[in-house]
Amino acid sequence: MASSLTKDSASTTAEKTFFGHPRGLATLFMTEMWERFSYYGMKALLPLYLVAPGGLHLSATTATAIYSVYLSLVYLLTLPGGWIGDRVFGPRKTVAIAGVVIMLGHLTLALPSAGLFYAGLGLVAIGSGLLKANISTMVGHLYDGPDDPRRDGGFTVFYMGINAGAFAAPLVIGTIGEKVNWHLGFALAALGMALGLGQYLIGSRSLSERSAVTPKPLSAEERTSTLRKGLIWMAVAAAFYIAVVASGHYTLNWLLVPIAIAGLVIPVWVLVKIKRDKDLDAGEQSKMSAYIWFFAAAAVFWMIYDQGGSTMSIFAESSAKNSVFGWGFPVSWYQSVNPVLIMALAPVFAWFWLALNRRGKEPSTIVKFSSGLALIGASFFLFLAPLTIADGGHKAAAMWLVAIYFVQTVGELTLSPVGLSLTTKMAPAKYASQMMGVWFLAVTAGDATTSLLSIGGVNLDGKGVVTLEAALALVAGFAVWMYRKKVKELMGAVH
Repeated sequence: MASSLTKDSASTTAEKTFFGHPRGLATLFMTEMWERFSYYGMKALLPLYLVAPGGLHLSATTATAIYSVYLSLVYLLTLPGGWIGDRVFGPRKTVAIAGVVIMLGHLTLALPSAGLFYAGLGLVAIGSGLLKANISTMVGHLYDGPDDPRRDGGFTVFYMGINAGAFAAPLVIGTIGEKVNWHLGFALAALGMALGLGQYLIGSRSLSERSAVTPKPLSAEERTSTLRKGLIWMAVAAAFYIAVVASGHYTLNWLLVPIAIAGLVIPVWVLVKIKRDKDLDAGEQSKMSAYIWFFAAAAVFWMIYDQGGSTMSIFAESSAKNSVFGWGFPVSWYQSVNPVLIMALAPVFAWFWLALNRRGKEPSTIVKFSSGLALIGASFFLFLAPLTIADGGHKAAAMWLVAIYFVQTVGELTLSPVGLSLTTKMAPAKYASQMMGVWFLAVTAGDATTSLLSIGGVNLDGKGVVTLEAALALVAGFAVWMYRKKVKELMGAVH
């Protein structure tokens, strides 16, 4: 009988695993994969649709400004998204709401209306902020604390879902959008999110019970106060924009400029607020001083990196051959280069750092950060080659752009995982659950800077501007490296 019970128990356990991980990981893996499929598909189409004669037919600078403001907003909204998961609905319900909002956003983008198009972008940004802030938390809930030996492997499997969706999206959604119909492409993104949402709702029973709990629910008084303040701010904003429209002065910049400025001001305000918190002890204060160095460096990195989907994509549309060995492909396919390289190179980097660590030669966090900045700078120095070819009246070969994306991906693998790890290690105890959102604010700041430059009419694919950006990244990397001893002292025991 005991033997039979053991077999039954083992069978039940086997049925509830996903590659040796909790069964709930499959649900979250598929949810994230389909959400990334919809997100990256729309993202690949967005700048091309904005400049296309059959799309909104905007200038390259305006298109880059809109694209950058959109990305800035997505990462900015991860902070309130995390707050809503912690204080209002709990992670599980928040992710379900996020899926519905994202799907509605893509459906709105699929409608042939310029006014509704911007509303659709706003909905997708809101939904993405809600989902991004909570789904990773739910992955962590599947394991028995940070010491569970399966935890790191579980996150690795989860992030493979991100890159699988990101890789497939431009190939499917991009092709349909560019070659058949723009709005049909956006509708496919909605379908992808609908599939992800459907399997999430069906598979939610396999998730941890912790994910359904609201960790720090608002009291009745806090709910009333928060709702009242929110409605007041919404009324003020609505009144302001109604007045601007009624006066006949409204242009798109009345929407873009405030969001872009907020994308710079809010990250600075958050960092200053944490740094000035008197509840932090001397060691935490010191670590935050060091963290500001890494944050500023990361903002420079993302400012350049995210132009791979805007400045470089628009350049490819007008000035690249977009063919290999005579075989042409849609411009949106360039956006699949990064995720496929991530999937190929991430295991190599993990093995490489581990091998160096065993020999006592693994580079410090500061050196890795400096290297990431140097590589992103080098990618834009490389960008000067196709720009020069295009200035000569010729189309640049596709492999020039692939080479740029390759260098940027290596830089991403050098800097981004290190930044995530560093954020968890240097977070003050009081802000432990909020610091990951603070890290994403570096992306917000970088993209907000790009949007403000574009709004100001700066031609970001001009050789002079590209050279300046590349030089800025190298200078930032050199500054971090040159002051490495001071930064290391501030970091304390964190290496």
